[in-house]
Amino acid sequence: MPPRRSAKSKPKALDALAKVCGDVRPGEPEEGVLGVVPEVVAAPATVAEAAEVMRTAAEKGLAVVPRGAETRLDWGTPPARCDLLLDTSRLDGVVEHAAGDLVVTARAGLATDRLAGILAEQGQRLALDGPLPGSTVGGTIATAAAGPLRLLYGSPRDLVIGLTVVRADGRIARSGGKVVKNVAGYDLGRLFSGSFGTLGLIVEATFRLHPVPAARAFITRAVPDAAGAREAVRAVLRSPAVPSALEVVAPAGHGGIVVGVLLEGVEAGVAARTAQITALLGGDAETGEEPPEWWGAYPDGTTLIDVAAPPTALPDLLSAVGDAGPGAALVWSADGRGHVGLSGGTTSEAAAQLLGGLRSVLAGAPHRGGAVVRYAPGAVRKELDLWGPVPALPLMRRVKDQFDPERRMSPGRFVGGL
Repeated sequence: MPPRRSAKSKPKALDALAKVCGDVRPGEPEEGVLGVVPEVVAAPATVAEAAEVMRTAAEKGLAVVPRGAETRLDWGTPPARCDLLLDTSRLDGVVEHAAGDLVVTARAGLATDRLAGILAEQGQRLALDGPLPGSTVGGTIATAAAGPLRLLYGSPRDLVIGLTVVRADGRIARSGGKVVKNVAGYDLGRLFSGSFGTLGLIVEATFRLHPVPAARAFITRAVPDAAGAREAVRAVLRSPAVPSALEVVAPAGHGGIVVGVLLEGVEAGVAARTAQITALLGGDAETGEEPPEWWGAYPDGTTLIDVAAPPTALPDLLSAVGDAGPGAALVWSADGRGHVGLSGGTTSEAAAQLLGGLRSVLAGAPHRGGAVVRYAPGAVRKELDLWGPVPALPLMRRVKDQFDPERRMSPGRFVGGL
């Protein structure tokens, strides 16, 4: 299917936006968001300019879809309209790095791997090891993306201590700050984490930082079956070793189930804890200072399913993926989040069967988890219920009504058509 233009054409939008923003142009077909081509693309360079763009969009009734580095722009559902694609690439750089306070404020368009390089010069890091290189600060927060380190350090909602956003009407809103505490009113960092651009435009974020560890060790071991994986995970989590990350991967491509553990800290402490974990996992466990090639990556495939599955659900999760056949793969973190990948040859019927099976296994007691489709080929996507049941949907709609009563921010991109 060829890309389609936004259903609501705005021929005068470009002229109006050009008066308040130095980088405005017509949208191109290749810039379509899941097939919906924007009428106009604007790239503000400052917070003030972004606010003026959003104010003008409100005056003209434009539907706005934020764009970072496009690493996750294919997540979610196609927007109902995309009159204005708001590019954050010029909202770049570090605003302030208070190294003594372990705090940094960065603009939304800054790539997280570039931020990592800047922080490393001071021996510090943002403990968000996102799987996709080039992901921006704003996009990482908007999709709540996090890698293996979330076991110890948490996700964006845990590490964001201050956020600056531009609301749908162009007003600038801030919460938090350079100190590690909450403030009265909305905690925007938590509210906007995982909001998929439906509440407003993220322009700056302040993060809590951590020192770069002096030493690290990766310990991996292949286990024979799901029961072996469950016992290995249980043993590591119950040990005093305090892993920074614990990952489990299963076919395709790995030949079996593999458990991986990351330990960090001072050199002597890491050495002692490595010996402890090696003994727990078995004498044939492998150790090294560099991660295995699969570490922190999404599973291969053209369909990606995000699963919320606590450690108690791991055997059922592995069984469901194994039953799906050789084209299915799993990457799971002991914090209870993971991803299932399906190969390009997977039919919509097979994908729907696996998705239904995952939701049946994970829903309710004792697991209380779920499964959400992040991306899939168009033909497969149309046949799937991407989001599944969402008990909090009425509350989410009330929040949407307060922040974006005209439903112009990324309309239709999120659960329930939000």
